[in-house]
Amino acid sequence: MAGQIEDYALIGDLQTAALVGRDGSVDWLCLPRFDSPACFAGLLGDTRHGAWRLSPVGGGQCTARRYRPDTLILESDWETPHGALRVTDFMPHRDRVPQLIRIVEGLRGTVPVRADLRLRFNHGRVAPWVRRTEHHRVAVAGPDSAWLRVPPGVHTFGHNGATISEFTVREGQQVPFVLTWQPSHLHNAPRTDPLRALDRTVTGWREWASNCRYKGEWPEAVLRSLITLKALAYEPTGGIVAAPTASLPEEIGGERNWDYRFCWLRDSSMTLSALLRSGFREEAAAWRKWLLRAIAGDPGDLQTVYGVAGERGLPETVASWLPGYRDSTPVRFGNAAVHQLQLDVYGEVVDTLHLALLAGIPMERQVWSLLRSLMSYLERHWSDPDEGLWEVRGERRHFVHSKVMSWVAADRAVRMAEITGLPAPVDRWRTMRDQVHADVCANGYHRGRGVFVQYYGGKQLDAATLFIVKTGFLPPDDPRVARTVEAVRTELDHGGFVRRYSTDHGTDGMPGTEGAFLACSFWLADALTAIGRRDEARELFTRVVALGNDLGLLSEQWDPAAGRQLGNTPQAFTHVALVNSAFTLAEP
Repeated sequence: MAGQIEDYALIGDLQTAALVGRDGSVDWLCLPRFDSPACFAGLLGDTRHGAWRLSPVGGGQCTARRYRPDTLILESDWETPHGALRVTDFMPHRDRVPQLIRIVEGLRGTVPVRADLRLRFNHGRVAPWVRRTEHHRVAVAGPDSAWLRVPPGVHTFGHNGATISEFTVREGQQVPFVLTWQPSHLHNAPRTDPLRALDRTVTGWREWASNCRYKGEWPEAVLRSLITLKALAYEPTGGIVAAPTASLPEEIGGERNWDYRFCWLRDSSMTLSALLRSGFREEAAAWRKWLLRAIAGDPGDLQTVYGVAGERGLPETVASWLPGYRDSTPVRFGNAAVHQLQLDVYGEVVDTLHLALLAGIPMERQVWSLLRSLMSYLERHWSDPDEGLWEVRGERRHFVHSKVMSWVAADRAVRMAEITGLPAPVDRWRTMRDQVHADVCANGYHRGRGVFVQYYGGKQLDAATLFIVKTGFLPPDDPRVARTVEAVRTELDHGGFVRRYSTDHGTDGMPGTEGAFLACSFWLADALTAIGRRDEARELFTRVVALGNDLGLLSEQWDPAAGRQLGNTPQAFTHVALVNSAFTLAEP
């Protein structure tokens, strides 16, 4: 059985990522990209579906672990009756093919060690053929091959569909393992010096991290979040995935299991805003190029989500052969949200282009042309019902957040036209901005309750209405804002944290329930800061940050009753919200 969600550490090479448990098992890895089929899918089943465990004989969990400062390189220490050892896990920034490197180092005494490698391609479904070469064990199935390089003197053999390595490590000794993926029609995997690769990877991460300009009270939490966000960026194209995992449940044993290994325009936009705020302009420029390629064509065909290279077809399928994380089924790959209308996305994209402009990234004419096309479509359709921010699988509605973000699109478009002087129908955009504002205030505000609600004609709340103050739609001293913030704080409370909305009314078209949505708790901290309740905001922020695991990683949701993380992990949405809240609290 897979470990607790918070038991997992993230390592990656800026093109894919692996999850490593406290027990030394790599239970999730998709190769060669984030959205490729997994070769280790034990996270959604057990070791039969693919895993690579490396630990002292007798197993157990590591006694301590950490990232090397300012890197994504994991160090796990074991104390045993025979002595102590350390395992260093990392994925070097790739030259040609992805590699996972694991280095066992003796710290004290003599420790017997066992490595159990079970490769299962195609999301845990296909067991490969394994053969021996002079320097490698080679596993092949269909288009995939994985090459395991084992140091001389390590006894390695096959047993029950696994490749087993047994050895002892002494104080001062280092025993490296290198697993390389490449297409199966290629021969002779590249030979890599693991220690030199480690040095290069450390240097690469630290050089990147040195650009961070956050100077507030929580530098470790902010930098860890930024490194995590960087790790979720697909370097060849600039696309950013929402999470590196799929089908981790929002309710243990429930059906709310989704594939997040794709690039949501909303999530990517918010991620770029956090990176820009922190001083990382290069990622913003790369994402903008990805955006131009991904959404080229009719703005009416804009999707909410794309593949890492801009792919549009992401069919949602069910993997019936996988039992799911802690029996949470169905296990889904792909995402049907690709076909939804989510009007808020236009606002997030335009807002990010505005932030990039303010950060000094020039507005090229092709980008301006793209913005005008998006605005032309939104002018005609902002008044349509949609599936909204939360991707409901029920009926379309007039979600207040979607309307507010349509206002944001018009507002930021006007501002950019005024800054750049580029040709634009500015009067039309101003008119649209005023129309949307009046419409939301008339129809999204429940006069009987005195608060903004989830959708027109409804009574229930939605944490996304906090964007009314976050975006500047209304000033923080507006009494409607204060009442809405207080209502969200009290009525959507879930064990001291915030639900995104109530699941009791069937709005989202799904059975079951879910945990507290961690990004929403950070949004509430921002809103409390805006309305002058800074001490409450700081206390809430501190409590949410404390929910991170021992490495500072946060998933999508939190179960207050069980005291555990839920949903896909680590979640970009959550870490973006952490960074932005930390900056907000650092401001005078």
